[in-house]
Amino acid sequence: MDATIVDRGRGPEIVGTRITVYDVLDYLELGWHHTAIAATLRVSSDQVLAAMKYVEEHRDDVMAKYQKMLEREARGNPPEIEAKLEAGRAKLRQLLKERRKATVQEPADAGDSRGQ
Repeated sequence: MDATIVDRGRGPEIVGTRITVYDVLDYLELGWHHTAIAATLRVSSDQVLAAMKYVEEHRDDVMAKYQKMLEREARGNPPEIEAKLEAGRAKLRQLLKERRKATVQEPADAGDSRGQ
């Protein structure tokens, strides 16, 4: 697997994956070993080591952006996004309710497709 880091506009990421150095950094901040990170993210240890090297070589920039990400995450979604999310959840709950109701109404002894 390629252990190169590239920035395609959404942050530096491991080539061939959607894993960013910030994803790796989350685990590093928790004290995880690079092999455990690799297994969890399903990438090679070399790829995690490349991400770690990138973080070290660009520490000030990476940490500044990482801190902004953590702050944004802590604030949560704006009210208009939360409203859209809740509307989607409500729609899903309704669909599940209808599906459960339809399943309960099906006869238990409907038999197979041969009429048996």
